[in-house]
Amino acid sequence: MKNKRREFLKLGILATIAAPLKSFGFNSISETSTNKPIVLSTWKFGIKANEAAWNVLSTNGRALDAVETGVRLPEGDPNERSVGLGGRPDRDGRVTLDACIMDENLNIGSVACLEHIVHPISVARAVMEKTPHVMLVGEGALQFALSQGFKKENLLVAESEREWKEWLKKSNYKPIVNIENHDTIGMIALDMNGNLSGACTTSGLAYKMHGRVGDSPIIGAGLYVDGEVGAATATGHGEEVIRVAGSHLVVELMRHGRSPQQACEEAIERIYKKNIKRLNEIQIGFIALNKNGETGAFCLQKGFNYAKYDTTGNVLIDSDYKVK
Repeated sequence: MKNKRREFLKLGILATIAAPLKSFGFNSISETSTNKPIVLSTWKFGIKANEAAWNVLSTNGRALDAVETGVRLPEGDPNERSVGLGGRPDRDGRVTLDACIMDENLNIGSVACLEHIVHPISVARAVMEKTPHVMLVGEGALQFALSQGFKKENLLVAESEREWKEWLKKSNYKPIVNIENHDTIGMIALDMNGNLSGACTTSGLAYKMHGRVGDSPIIGAGLYVDGEVGAATATGHGEEVIRVAGSHLVVELMRHGRSPQQACEEAIERIYKKNIKRLNEIQIGFIALNKNGETGAFCLQKGFNYAKYDTTGNVLIDSDYKVK
């Protein structure tokens, strides 16, 4: 009889502990099945990038390898005008690239204002794995890339050069929402072993000042991964993402019990309140993925989409948005 009473009291205590945890969004492993592998990436070119990443994930590959492989696809495509080869130049006609990569153990690598190298994401990974640093920029980043065997190439394709020369006639710098702000591929993935990683790469805003760096290569702004919680990445007007440490904010909100969707919405709400007088000038989008393979996405205004690939297939999804 005493044993039965003891078991009853034990169950009651466990239930008392579990109730408030559930109210904050925490679930036990037995209650939540994990959706893995899974990969998310920003914008329409994320569909093909996801396919490349899925080839790694579906063969029990590591999330870190998957995100690097995935984003290399648009980086090397001369028809993609906002990433890597073919990216639109700055106002001086120079194509400068930014990228970062991060794994589940807080290992990070980043390059900024890198010229002449098609795949900055792979240079960022080399920074992570082969140097004592986390970020190299400009000429130093180029010197390092060349020392690692990367090939120096001309990144300014004919069409981008033609557009830049046309822009020079008036030199009117007014980025267009969802066009010149459509400037980044961010990718986050969860592999079969439950490990998260992320990558982010861009040529930045078209006709920016030479030397301008946005959020994409900045850990915590354009990308953040915590192996115990989740991952997030951003796209859009980088200056506004940096102001709120956007991707880190999304992950921290998930840490405190928000779902990926709730976390993205709350981060956008914060940006919205700080930019309410100039909303027609900017677009920001976030995608997020938690440890259980649950996803979320939200943007400031209509026009952002993202690709999701899991065991049900690879789909392009229009994100919900704040400004209706």
